Amino acid sequence: MIRKLLASTVTPIVLIAGIVTATPVFAQSDTVNVLYAGSLVNVMERSIGPAFEKATGLPFRGYAAGSNKIANEIKGKLRRGDVFISASPKVNDSLTGAANGDHVTWYVNFAESPLMIGYNPQSRFAPQFKSRRWDQVLQQPGIRIGRTDPKLDPKGAFTVAMVTRAAELYHQPDLVEKTLGVTENSEQVLPEETLVGRLQSGQLDAGFFYSTETSDLKIPAIRPAPELQAKASYTLTILSDAPNRDGASSFVDFLLSAQGRALLKQHRVDVIKPTVSGNLQAVPPSVQAVIDAAAQ
Repeated sequence: MIRKLLASTVTPIVLIAGIVTATPVFAQSDTVNVLYAGSLVNVMERSIGPAFEKATGLPFRGYAAGSNKIANEIKGKLRRGDVFISASPKVNDSLTGAANGDHVTWYVNFAESPLMIGYNPQSRFAPQFKSRRWDQVLQQPGIRIGRTDPKLDPKGAFTVAMVTRAAELYHQPDLVEKTLGVTENSEQVLPEETLVGRLQSGQLDAGFFYSTETSDLKIPAIRPAPELQAKASYTLTILSDAPNRDGASSFVDFLLSAQGRALLKQHRVDVIKPTVSGNLQAVPPSVQAVIDAAAQ
């Protein structure tokens, strides 16, 4: 029995180039599972996640997808997590209240990111984006456009709304049809977490992205006219059935701290004064304290 216990708790030893190193072992219950909007995949996996692990010693595990898709999976009990980060406050409504499983009782608005039209600089259409209005370029025959599903991701819904408003602003009643086709156009609609990669690899000529994606990854982009502006409004919450509530609080504390906000800014996320919606009494004291500090 003693031998089995020691075998289960000992830290594995790894020999690398003649140097003996200890590989830390975390209990699975220590892992903080963060479900987040796919537009944040770069900042979360390359910056926030590793920095959180270094600062707290807690392992980070991220899952990226369209915000509505994640909410549907939570509601359908297909996926569990500790923290949920959405690109739109409205997504939280689908998880609020007894009829929706009471998964969300409060959330914090903490950052924003405007919607842009990004393009591949190697595309044959790239020069046109420098000399013509974006809607005119997107109507060119043969151009390959990427966007997310408006039913699964706020960015997809913002895209359709923005092009619809552009049709009115530029007096082009058929603009949506010529650029996007039908709402569920299978040739354009792609998972949010793969959209950037497809553009960078040349599979797409242009697409709709948030500014954090285009700035962070050096994707050339066009910002639409102010009258057409749409933007992500990022929110975070600790899910009511979070398996690791202490770890979740630690992650939220870190993300809203001066260090976390600085990392977001480095990745061109527009950090705003955090505001709480919902049941204020349900917000953990440590989270409320860091919100108060960030608001000063």
